Amino acid sequence: MNTLTKYLFIFFISMVPLIELRGAIPFAVGMGLPLIQSYIVCIIGNMLPVPVIYFFARKVLEWGKDKKYIGRFFSFCLEKGNKGGQKLLEKAGDKGTFLALLLFVGIPIPGTGAWTGTLAASILNMGFKKSVAAVMLGVLLAGIIMLVASAAVAGGFNAIVN
Repeated sequence: MNTLTKYLFIFFISMVPLIELRGAIPFAVGMGLPLIQSYIVCIIGNMLPVPVIYFFARKVLEWGKDKKYIGRFFSFCLEKGNKGGQKLLEKAGDKGTFLALLLFVGIPIPGTGAWTGTLAASILNMGFKKSVAAVMLGVLLAGIIMLVASAAVAGGFNAIVN
């Protein structure tokens, strides 16, 4: 696989829900790509879907909540988002939602990330600029955490093998 193909691979992986850059960065490290360039490519790939998610995901879920085959799942997603958003507002308040969203996206654990964070921001009606800024900072934080962790694991693995 040539270098351009590797970069395209991690770019597209970072766009996939649930995997995002949390999965793409370890792939980049495993393929031996330079860390800074990989970080930048993964950030761009992870952030690219954010405006689409913000403006359309909630509308699609609301449209589909009464459909025969998808209605239960779509309703579940909306209810989960609304409950989570309300809890976030109760705990963080209006001013704390920015930091709470940033940390939600930025701490790389399963179920968090740009996709989920942006959907939650949309459901909370946080505002586009505020949401994108919080998600972007969260993605940058998650990218740094994953970069350090992946490099440490790869370095430790190389030390064991060599």
